[in-house]
Amino acid sequence: MKLEKGCKLVMIGDSITDCGRKHPYGEGLFEGVGKGYVALVDALLQASYPELAIRCINMGNSGNTVRDLKERWKTDVVDLQPDWLSIMIGINDVWRHFDEPNITESHISLREYETTLLELVEQVKPDGKGLVLMTPFLIEANADDAMRKKMDEYGLAVKRVAEQVEAIFVDIQGAFNKLLDYYYSATFAADRVHPNMTGHMAIARAFLNAVDYDWARNR
Repeated sequence: MKLEKGCKLVMIGDSITDCGRKHPYGEGLFEGVGKGYVALVDALLQASYPELAIRCINMGNSGNTVRDLKERWKTDVVDLQPDWLSIMIGINDVWRHFDEPNITESHISLREYETTLLELVEQVKPDGKGLVLMTPFLIEANADDAMRKKMDEYGLAVKRVAEQVEAIFVDIQGAFNKLLDYYYSATFAADRVHPNMTGHMAIARAFLNAVDYDWARNR
């Protein structure tokens, strides 16, 4: 597996990452890492690789866009000095175009999204051992749906940034698309955004596969 013994893994993003985590730092007992995909990643790492003593910190904040990440980047990422950093941001960047169509100052353009994400990861890439960039997603099978179409554009921006900084790229939209071949979107999320535990497991599994987690250790 790519994660090393004693490494500190920081996972940052919006409400999908936050998922009820402890503030200011999402770690420790009593669901300190939240109740979503970060908790699943942490649990599987601790149970399957106890000898590695990996420290997982959830720094997701509900409602965040890439602008919000920029405002708290120093305290919530740089100052924590992560060995590995995982970022999943962009759902709200896209969503504000649709749920606040007339409040244009809340809209994050594709250009601002991509340039800001690149600016942030370039600040930490030289010091960290690993960087994982995960796409935003919409749990919607119809690729021609207006919000899904825009989400895919922002996902491609994540891929471009990942290629530019040589980060690990994880296609979370693709992970949900595989499930949507068999299930209706509301099976996983009534609002197509906030997934149930099955959806969170899909995210956790995609992340773990990207870092070469050995599923045979679960036997």
